[in-house]
Amino acid sequence: MFKNKKLQKLNDFELSMNRKGQGLSINVIIIAAIALLVLVILSVLLIRGGANIVEGTSCRGVGGQCAVSCSQLSTGTTVYTPHSTAKCETEGEVCCIVLE
Repeated sequence: MFKNKKLQKLNDFELSMNRKGQGLSINVIIIAAIALLVLVILSVLLIRGGANIVEGTSCRGVGGQCAVSCSQLSTGTTVYTPHSTAKCETEGEVCCIVLE
């Protein structure tokens, strides 16, 4: 093909470099695709788990009841007291839990 051996070697070198460059870009694409898949899976897990966090900090999540006043719920020997951090959905209500 080439009369000059140096030109033949140079041509072979260039062809091998082109193949290595293409292989590297395919590897980068594969790694990026795997990384993207991992990020999607982590996002789904965090979004699903986030719903439990919100429910856990709500009044129902801590086993309480929402009322305007905890004294409304207290009857006989069952005494309710306000929970310090749990939130009620209705404005003006407090979360009341049974005092044990």
